[in-house]
Parts: sequence; structure tokens; C-alpha cells
Amino acid sequence: MDTDLMNKIIAGTGHRPEKLGGYKDEVFTRLIALCSASLKKMQATEVISGMALGFDQALAIAAIELEIPLVAAIPFKGQDDKWQQQDKERYEDILFRAKQIVYVDKTTKYSTEHIGYSAEKMQKRNEYMVDHCDELLALFDGTASGTANCVNYAETQRKPVLNVWKSWVKYRGF
Repeated sequence: MDTDLMNKIIAGTGHRPEKLGGYKDEVFTRLIALCSASLKKMQATEVISGMALGFDQALAIAAIELEIPLVAAIPFKGQDDKWQQQDKERYEDILFRAKQIVYVDKTTKYSTEHIGYSAEKMQKRNEYMVDHCDELLALFDGTASGTANCVNYAETQRKPVLNVWKSWVKYRGF
């Protein structure tokens, strides 16, 4: 049997903590649980995370806890420069445990001329993730955002999107 038929690469996109209930540990723990359940349901064999605060890092941790190989798709070196110390430490721990780290702005197809942060680099990261996955896992509330851009790009590329927003709202007890 061809093992490629059994591989299922899941990329993830979702909102930052501000849209998900804040930076509290209990919110992050619930995010990890939602990501774990989703990855199991989707039968992921590899996960690509954009490594932003919030959903992206919860997805990365869920993959690590489930022993699913993780690819950290970083939009640019210094992504974490303006983060709090504890967030930087979690980021470094995830990177240490990742199977692969890709600096998307340094790859030929996705390179940009901007230095440091730019919306273009964030979009190139989204495109990289979608281009390299079989399905997209989204935590998307329907509002205009980088998450919306990623979901829209996945749809234009005809990649299946599983949006778990309704489950998140129900799980959080809104």
C-alpha cells in the first residue's frame, strides 16, 4: 500500500487571544483541547502551524502532545520580538520540539523585500501553509482578518476547510 495515501497534512489558522477570550491559561488550555480533538477527527499525520499567539500555538502544542510531526511556518525571523517573556519562552519551546522550521519569507516562492513585520509576510505564510497541506483547520468567526485571508486562499485553492468556530463557542459556553 502506498504510504502517501495515508498521509494527511493539516495546516491551521485561527484568531489571536484577543478574539478568543484573552491570554488566560484556562482559555489556552481549552484551545489546546479543541485542537487535539480536531486533529484526531481529521486523522492528521503532520501539522503546519503559523506559530502566532493564540490558536496557532495551541495547534502546535496539540500536535506535539499527540506526537504528530510539527512544521513551524514562521513568517519572518523575529516574529516574537514584541511578545511578553512567557510567550517568547513557549514559542522557543515549540520551535525546539518542531520537526522542521521554515522561515517562509526566505523561501524562493514566498520571499518578500520587506524587513521585519509586514502584512504581506503574514499572507505569504498563510499561502505557504495552504500550499503544503491537504486540509485547513480554522478557528474563524467570520470577520475580516488574517484568518479570513487564509481561509479565503484555501477556498481558492480548493482545499477543504474545517471551521471549528461553532464548537469553540459551544465549548466556551458563550
